[in-house]
Amino acid sequence: VQLQASGGGPVQTGGSLRLACAASGRTISDVTMGWFRQAPGKEREFVAAIRYNGDSTKYADSVKGRFTISRDNAKNTMFLQMNNLKPADTAVYYCAAYAVPRTSLIWSDGASGYGSWGQGTQVTVSS
Repeated sequence: VQLQASGGGPVQTGGSLRLACAASGRTISDVTMGWFRQAPGKEREFVAAIRYNGDSTKYADSVKGRFTISRDNAKNTMFLQMNNLKPADTAVYYCAAYAVPRTSLIWSDGASGYGSWGQGTQVTVSS
């Protein structure tokens, strides 16, 4: 599956952005989808994941209550609504599709479980 992330850009502290991840090549309706981010000089870190049927989600503590992950399987697309953004949220955001279908979210915060990655979209939050 090919993934294309979009929606990033510059925003001020407290602002909002909505990222989208469009999939092509195969359906993503049977796989967990996730968002990761990587800031300059730091390792890639987990942000959020959503189960294949959308019935459960998982978030990093740093974004709980501010970010919301969702998906539209009919459109083969996933989203990340980011509110109350902070400078610490500045990073390149990557979307990813889990390698194994119909799994739970137990291991969804580990990058190694994902088999396909998008190219990333830059989010820059200024103070």
